[in-house]
Amino acid sequence: MNLKLRLNTGCLQFLHCITLCLLFATTQGFSQEDPIIRSGVDTTSIRIGEQIQFKVSVETDTLAQVIFPEGQTFSPLETIEALKTDTIKEQDRMTLQRIYALTQFDSGSYTLPQQQVMINGKPYFTDSLNIDVATVPVDTLKQKMYDIKPIINVEKAHTDLWKILLWILGIAIIAAALLYWFVFRKKPLSEEEKAALLPPFDRAILGLKQLEKSKYLIQDDYKTYYSELTDIVRSYLEEDVHVTALESTTEQLIDKLEMMKDAGQLKLDTETIQQFKKVLQTSDLVKFAKSKPETSVAEQDRKSVEQIVIKTKEAIPEPTEEELLQKAEYLEELERKKQKKKVVLTAVAAVALLLLSTAAAIGYYGFGYVKDTVLGHPTKELLEGDWVQSDYGYPPVSIQTPRVLLRQPVKLPAEAKASIKEMQAFAYRSSIGLFSIGTTSITLAQPEEPDFEKASEQILKNFEAQGAKNIITKQEEFTTLTGVKGVKLYGSGKFSIPGSDELVSGNYAVLFFGGKGFQQNVILTWLEDDSYADQIVERILNSVEVKTSL
Repeated sequence: MNLKLRLNTGCLQFLHCITLCLLFATTQGFSQEDPIIRSGVDTTSIRIGEQIQFKVSVETDTLAQVIFPEGQTFSPLETIEALKTDTIKEQDRMTLQRIYALTQFDSGSYTLPQQQVMINGKPYFTDSLNIDVATVPVDTLKQKMYDIKPIINVEKAHTDLWKILLWILGIAIIAAALLYWFVFRKKPLSEEEKAALLPPFDRAILGLKQLEKSKYLIQDDYKTYYSELTDIVRSYLEEDVHVTALESTTEQLIDKLEMMKDAGQLKLDTETIQQFKKVLQTSDLVKFAKSKPETSVAEQDRKSVEQIVIKTKEAIPEPTEEELLQKAEYLEELERKKQKKKVVLTAVAAVALLLLSTAAAIGYYGFGYVKDTVLGHPTKELLEGDWVQSDYGYPPVSIQTPRVLLRQPVKLPAEAKASIKEMQAFAYRSSIGLFSIGTTSITLAQPEEPDFEKASEQILKNFEAQGAKNIITKQEEFTTLTGVKGVKLYGSGKFSIPGSDELVSGNYAVLFFGGKGFQQNVILTWLEDDSYADQIVERILNSVEVKTSL
């Protein structure tokens, strides 16, 4: 960061150096041969806000090329409208006439400066005129007068903040709804799930009642009937009596029950055990020997199993305090596992939602934009922030910038005071990166036209003097949206960093405007391959407007 800050400081020094070292030359001449230039106004005295009609007519050869004044060249008067050019031809001569509507919103005496008319590439000038602008009387008896309000700081408006908040709120609501629906919602249970939640005894009795209502006996399906009957009682014994019943044969299961009876672990009488053995043996004959008992026998076996389950429930000793404690700990452990599972599912859902949102954003905006949005990028923040439209210096340079340009102290050297009457400089530089904006307005000591070629050469010399290398430079005409023409010097190169031999890649652009006795500059610098800075520079250049006369 220190490296970039030093580079920014060097850029600001470069801005001052350029504005102090610009050279100017005047090469204007006047001649008047065949063309006749006439100009005049309909009135020389108006009130604030009223308009005057400034008429310029040119009488010349019909083959001549005539270019009338364009843009804000009538300063200190302001152009309201420029009407279309009227043409009157008479034999080999023609008269061209154009009318400009001008006004002024401050009272005083103003000079409408000479206006340049180009005829066949040669400049001709109209006469200057004095215009008096009178103030509008104000009735101070009925209308109170107030002091001018002081300047106050206004907090930055976050016009897009509510959109971001809505997006975040929407995503959070969707995530909460999904988590509630799939994790925390108490889902309606099916009949099978309700039965599975019942205690073993209740579940066994319910299964026997459902078996009683089944149609297995009517359909002559004794094998399925006895399979379900024995499975119900075996499952109950395994869960409530804690004996391995499902995987045991009839003989093995009966032996285990008798051993538990003899050990006092199951207070079950011998008659009940023998009755249970008889039911199991009947079931084995049906399943393996394809035996088919009477329907009444099958129904009686179901009743017998129901009595066996009831008597077994009554024969189970009451659990000890230690067993109850172990069961409570077991249930608590199950609850902890359940809660842990919910937390894991919630985290997985949140991560999945975040990844999905990130992937969607990358697919729509691109990886670089998403990365810069999350981690932050200095020029991206400038591009998407609130911009400022303002005029700087005199003659004013009107420009739209992401930050307000601050007035820079200017100290003219003794050798420059002979040619420069006054210079005003304004600038902004980013605390991170090479991005900087600067404007200068220079009033010359003499009414001379600026030499842009010489100024461009001086800029390149200043680059080289500061250690820049591999400078690529281009020059072209630049025209503002209102038609004011200037010169654009731009290019790239390796720029040096003060106090270091390191060079970084950067771009620059300088706009030159001017007229008799003054020059205006706009200077931009930014890092190469910074797409956000490229967009900022394009927007700034499209907003530049200048007045081309004092």
